[in-house]
Amino acid sequence: MDELEGFSFTPKVKKEEKQVKKKKKNSGGFQSMGLSLGVLNGITKRGYKFPTPIQRKTIPYILEGRDVVAMAKTGSGKTAAFLIPLFERLKQRKESGSPRGVILSPTRELAIQTYKFIKDLGRFLNLKTVLILGGDSMDHQFSAIHTNPDVLVATPGRFLHVCVEMNLKLTDVSYVVFDEADRLFEMGFGEQLTEILHRLPHSKQMVMFSATLPRIMVDFAKAGLTDPVLIRLDVESKLPEALELKYLYCRSEERYSALLTLLKHVIPEDAQTVVFAGTQHHVEFISMLLTKVGISSTFVYSNLDPSARKINTAKFQNKKASVLVVTDVAARGIDIPNLDYVINFYFPGKPKLFIHRVGRCARAGRSGTAFSLLCTDDLAHFFDLNVFLNRPIDFSDPKSIGSIPDSLLESEQNAFRELSQHSDLAKMFQTTVNAYKQYLRSRPSASAESNKKAKTFNRLNLKTLDVFEDAEGETGMRERKEDLVKKINDYKPVRTIFELNPQKTVQSEVMKAERNKHKKVIEKFKASKEIKDNEKMVEKKKTQKDQPWIPYHSADKHTEDGLAVNSFSREANEAVLNVAPDNNEGMQIARKLKKWDRVKKKMVPVQDPREGKIRTESGVWIPATYKTNRYEEWKERTKIEESQRDDEDAPKMEKYPTKQWARHNVNVKMKKRKADLDLKDPAQIVKKRIRLENLKNKQMQNQKKNAAKRKMGLFKHGKGGKGGKKHK
Repeated sequence: MDELEGFSFTPKVKKEEKQVKKKKKNSGGFQSMGLSLGVLNGITKRGYKFPTPIQRKTIPYILEGRDVVAMAKTGSGKTAAFLIPLFERLKQRKESGSPRGVILSPTRELAIQTYKFIKDLGRFLNLKTVLILGGDSMDHQFSAIHTNPDVLVATPGRFLHVCVEMNLKLTDVSYVVFDEADRLFEMGFGEQLTEILHRLPHSKQMVMFSATLPRIMVDFAKAGLTDPVLIRLDVESKLPEALELKYLYCRSEERYSALLTLLKHVIPEDAQTVVFAGTQHHVEFISMLLTKVGISSTFVYSNLDPSARKINTAKFQNKKASVLVVTDVAARGIDIPNLDYVINFYFPGKPKLFIHRVGRCARAGRSGTAFSLLCTDDLAHFFDLNVFLNRPIDFSDPKSIGSIPDSLLESEQNAFRELSQHSDLAKMFQTTVNAYKQYLRSRPSASAESNKKAKTFNRLNLKTLDVFEDAEGETGMRERKEDLVKKINDYKPVRTIFELNPQKTVQSEVMKAERNKHKKVIEKFKASKEIKDNEKMVEKKKTQKDQPWIPYHSADKHTEDGLAVNSFSREANEAVLNVAPDNNEGMQIARKLKKWDRVKKKMVPVQDPREGKIRTESGVWIPATYKTNRYEEWKERTKIEESQRDDEDAPKMEKYPTKQWARHNVNVKMKKRKADLDLKDPAQIVKKRIRLENLKNKQMQNQKKNAAKRKMGLFKHGKGGKGGKKHK
């Protein structure tokens, strides 16, 4: 239609465009996932507007019914990522049958947190959730399972214990979640998880969320999951382009002084720095040392209380502290976006772990620097890392590797000695020395080739690292010192001690004659050595060009990998990352899970010893304490089977009519009949008997206390108080 003078249709077009834009903006929310009304109401009430990246990636796959292995950090929204599909799958309460959803958590704290989150997010759904934790009363857990819950949130050990005791049938379970699966396997729950897996039906859907991907977890996923999807959101799979790597060589006893030198003279005070230590003892000692020196710091390790961990992490993120000291285990769940520096106080045992550490720096277009302290114990792993990164090593390049000026290092070393003599630091320092020995035992060994290269290393070839040029001051003086030390090291005297005397003596004449005699032999040996070295170089170049070896895979392997429908095995093998434990308990568990292989000459994984264990029908060995008569005794006390039979014999309730007045009349009749017959649900009977049992227990405890007090002579007077008669 043509536009008329004085009339314009452009406003209508603009309104339509705005509506289309609004629709496009809102299409990325939870509404576009096709969720039911009750689930959406819970999400809205919680305050969620748009899904996080891990939720956007995983929820569609889980809603399709696929098995998922997702790598996500703490705070990324992973709990909602597996709870929303759980609610969508279960939707309504089911009064009978076994649980339909199982969530396994590694610790009590995480299980309780998940349980509370289910209650909050699923407030508009009529689903019953039960918490099964180690350390709680098993009688209460037996009665809770008899109420026919829809969802079980549990720790693996106690859950399997309850399953074995009750001979619990899990035939209705359709959705299983392994939360923080890497920690489940690191804490030694491998056997329990395998037995639980055998008890679950084949038609189940399994979801695993983890921060890292240990080898044992990948093997478990291959065996237990059906055509899984691997979802990775970690950015540490490769080194950022803007990241600068620098290696600082020092002696083992100079590590702490080297760290203080970096933080005082190189790294600015307002910069955000993360220091990776070996164990929790080193974390505590370094944090206390930095506090003594006047550097604001905080720390995080695996055994730290969850609330304290949140407080310390928030303190660092809000720039209340400039240094955060962590272990590898604790750093998995921490996401720090604006990180300037990373310091490897102890060199990691695996190249992937190195990338996992330093990859937290130089993100989102920012630049960053990663300093790594090198000692004699770390050289072999340093060579392994450079082979993995395919980077040449130039020990004469002060921009990448070097040492600390002696003047700075000596001053910091003296200050550290004075500080470490204080009573509060002296004991902790000795503990760190012992912890370092354990750390070396738990760290994976380097390759044989790298160990050979480490023996040829000469620290005198190193120059001062370029970051210390401004700190030391006179560059010319430093270079002259380095040249003098190198000349002294390379100096070989031309004459022997017998030829130092300028006057001719018998000794000098004898040495002169011997020198002339062996001169030709020495020259001949040098010439033959040069020829042999040249021949070796030529052969090496030929082998590099010709590659005279037989490949161990087929010629079309890469084509087949590219056309593969399921690439989980390949992707999971690339993402495998084993993190060493940071405390004594974890190291002891890891040591028990390994044995010495004489052929391979290293520690290899092995199952737990079978002492004090029983074998299940699936062939898994579990602790013998899991099978006792606790459940049978509980049934005899509570008479639960009789109450269930009485309930089955009771008359069934009539269906509700459609009219409101008729429904009201039927409800009145039902209430009267129930009151006359004194009918109760099994759950009400169980609760009543548990309440009576608790009252009996309290009465028994009070009687025991009163008896003990009488024996001690505390009840000397009768009812009349002080004026009453004494008991005879």
